Order: sequence, then C-alpha cells, then structure tokens
Amino acid sequence: MSNQILAIDQGTSSSRAILFDEQANILTTSQSDFTQHYPHPGWVEHDAMEIWQSQLQCIKQVLSAPEADISAIKAIGITNQRETTLLWNRSTGEVVGPAIVWQDRRTADYCNQLREQGHAETFHQKTGLILDAYFSGTKITWLLDNIPNARQQAERGELAFGTIDSWLIWQLTEGKTHVTDISNASRTLCCNIHTQQWDQELLDILNIPSSLFPEIVSSSGRVAISSVNVIGHALPISGIAGDQQSATFGQACYKPGMAKNTYGTGCFLLMNTGNAVTLSSNKLLSTIGWSLSKANGEKSTQYMLEGGVFMGGATIQWLRDGMGLVKQASDIEALANTVEDNGQVYFVPAMTGLGAPYWDATARGTLLGLTRGSERGHIARAALEAIALQSYDLINAMNQDSVVDIQELRVDGGASQNNLLMQIQADILAKPVVRPKVTETTALGAAYLAGLAEGVWSSSEEIAELWQVDRVFEPQQSSEWRESLLTTWHKAVDRAQNWADL
Repeated sequence: MSNQILAIDQGTSSSRAILFDEQANILTTSQSDFTQHYPHPGWVEHDAMEIWQSQLQCIKQVLSAPEADISAIKAIGITNQRETTLLWNRSTGEVVGPAIVWQDRRTADYCNQLREQGHAETFHQKTGLILDAYFSGTKITWLLDNIPNARQQAERGELAFGTIDSWLIWQLTEGKTHVTDISNASRTLCCNIHTQQWDQELLDILNIPSSLFPEIVSSSGRVAISSVNVIGHALPISGIAGDQQSATFGQACYKPGMAKNTYGTGCFLLMNTGNAVTLSSNKLLSTIGWSLSKANGEKSTQYMLEGGVFMGGATIQWLRDGMGLVKQASDIEALANTVEDNGQVYFVPAMTGLGAPYWDATARGTLLGLTRGSERGHIARAALEAIALQSYDLINAMNQDSVVDIQELRVDGGASQNNLLMQIQADILAKPVVRPKVTETTALGAAYLAGLAEGVWSSSEEIAELWQVDRVFEPQQSSEWRESLLTTWHKAVDRAQNWADL
C-alpha cells in the first residue's frame, strides 16, 4: 500500500482536506464553504469556530472515504489563508472577538500613524514587509484595544494569538500545542526574518505583550500529534506553510530564480531568492518561503520576493457580475478570441486600488481607447491582458531587485486553465509559462512538507522529480508588439493613478 498524506487547506472562502499518495496523486477530497462577514465598509471578518467546524467536517469526510487507509497515512500537512488574525483564551479555548481577515482595512489609519512616527523603515528592515493593514500586527493591536478586557487578559498571560495554522493545530491537539511555522510568522509584522524570532522592538512599537505569541517552528518537521478525541486518530502534524509559500513549494521552486504565479481572485507571485534575504527597492515584499529541519538539528531556510495583484480573477468576476459581459467566468476566453487583438482598448482593473509594485490605494479602474469599432471581445481581451500586464510589472520589479532573472514562470490557480491568458502572459514576459499537471499546488505543498519530515520523500530533489508539465506556453509575439503594449499600458496605469486630476 502506497503511503498517504492528509493535506488541510484552510482558505479565505472555504476549508478543504485532500488525501495524496506518495506519487502526488489526489485520492479523495472534501470542501466546505463558510460565512464571510462584512460589518462595515472595508471590514472583513470570519467566525473562527465556524472555520474550525468546517475544517473538521472536511477532515472527517476524507478520513472516512473508501480511498483512505489510516494505517498508510504518515502525516498531516497544513496550509492556510495568511495574515488572518485571532485571539483566544488559553484556558477555555474561547475565541476573543472576531477573526480579522487579511483583506480587512480597518487598521489603515493606524498604519499611517506608525509611518508618520517614523517606524516604516524599522519594520521594512526587520520584517521585509511594508507597514500595511494587510498584515497581522496592527490587527492584533486593534483586537487588544477594541475587545472589552482583551488587553487586560493579554497582559495577565491569559490569551493566545494565532494565524489560522496556529488555531487549527490548537484545536487538533486539544490545546496542547501553540505553534506557528516561520512562513506564517514572517507575515505578522512581528517577526524578524533575519533572526527568525519574534522581535521585542516591533512588539513594543505595536504595544503587544509577547506572552500572546506561539512558538515558531520549521515548516517541515513533526510539531504535534493530533488528538484521537478530535479526529479519531493520532496522526503526526509535520508540515505547515502559508498558502502562497505552500504553493511555491508544491511547484518545486527550490532554486534561486524559480518563480510561480497563482491566478486566483488576486495574483500572488513569489520568486525564490535563496538562503539570504533580498530587501526590495521596488515595493515588493521580502518573506520567508519555508524552513526545513535537517537530521542534525540545523535548519535550511529559503527566502522569497513576493508581489500581489489585487484584481486577477476578480477582474473577470466583475465583468461577469458587475457588467454582465459574460454569463460564466470561463466564457471570457471564447469572447476574447473573437477578436485578433485588443483594438487599442486598455483596461486597468484598479477597482480596489493597485497592489505591488504601486501600492496605490487611491487608483481607480480605468477603461481607455474605446471607439465606435470597439466590441465586447476587445474589452474581454483587454481584461486578460490586464491580468498578465500586472503580473509583468511584478516580475520586472523582481528582476530589478534580484541578482537572478526569472527564466520561466510556473503557474497555478483557477485562471491558469485559461489558455489564452497563459499565452498572453508568455508573450508579454518573453519567457515560457509552464502549467503543471497537478494544479492543486497549495495543498500539495503542505503534503510535501509533511511527507518530507516523515520520510515519505527523502529530499526536495526527489519531490522535484514528481512535478510534471501539463503544457508549456512559449512566447510567440515580436519584441515590437511587446514594447508597444507595455508603453501604452503604463500610460493607462498613470491615468488610473491620476484619475482625480482629469
């Protein structure tokens, strides 16, 4: 019987569990959606207990499936929506306040205050991040200051902070284990990515008691055993990584210069920069990809540069739901193929501002170049080009920051199934775009990290051999076409950033 790994993939809108075999084949899967809460404009919350119950349901369904062989399951790997922040009582396990989701913007003014106080460079140098409401640190401060008695309880050592990985492990072990892995810790604004420890200076700036924090552990290494009382079985918990780092591991991007782009609601592009921090001069994030525990007790850490596009697949969702341009998101490819080119139509989907490398919250969505000859197909094509062009801007910034140029781009996420989008991406980058056979790379990365710790796989080199290509998209357009497109695109971005002055 082949070895099996249980991957827990706790995402922003749904919880999933996937059972893999040692050849990286999916044996069975379960998914459960949970509620999104929007109590005020710009606020996004989750119910932490609802997340746990939805995840527990998925775990139990997978473990009870005919394909599951409990004696063959060697480990659990966990991957999670990053930066989402919650507090709970260490004694009772009761959640204190809501889980504040990574998308939440309620602490934007506090971040501005910290910048005005001169703290931005301290956070950048120590964490590799920018001072933004996206990350966990200011969310923790908000909870302590706005949930009745939370700060007093925290100062007495009664509360625990966690991102979703910590919360799931706490539940799986009945409160015996309070840990987070280094990839998740590096997204909090509280972890020094050079020392890989919580940083007291940063905690003092944010006014957060250090007693709240979990122990930081490696991304691959046994950290706990699941409780029989919870899931019916005692299984090692041996792999943890934030979702984008996990997807990068699942894509076997193990060498400096290797990169992956996930085309989901947004686009998340990560490039491996090796075993040293590369601080960005182009408003990208420096983060830890993963840390592997070696047999001699040492750790091997890989660092990343990361950039995020706010409107990736969400651009297509807006054309479907907001504009009625298509009935289904998958229809966009056929519509875009009804025209030969964009007809000089350019779309900057800055409906929620622009992410990296612009970080412009005031930018607004802009559609330019319309004529009487413009058709629905031109707008559809401009939308696909916009996704690829935003990703180009990230890669261009990464190449400027890094001593290693990206040679190919590995892709995953729902929109990576759009062949036209992938071809446009290859043409704009003038680099091959490579789509793997297994596109569930986020869960697969967690499975690999867990299996590596438990000896299912002996090395990352062995795992890399399991990675298989579905299709390679080679560049087909001329350099003149590419330069013309990029020049006009950047003019369009300028209009989107300065729309209020028009």
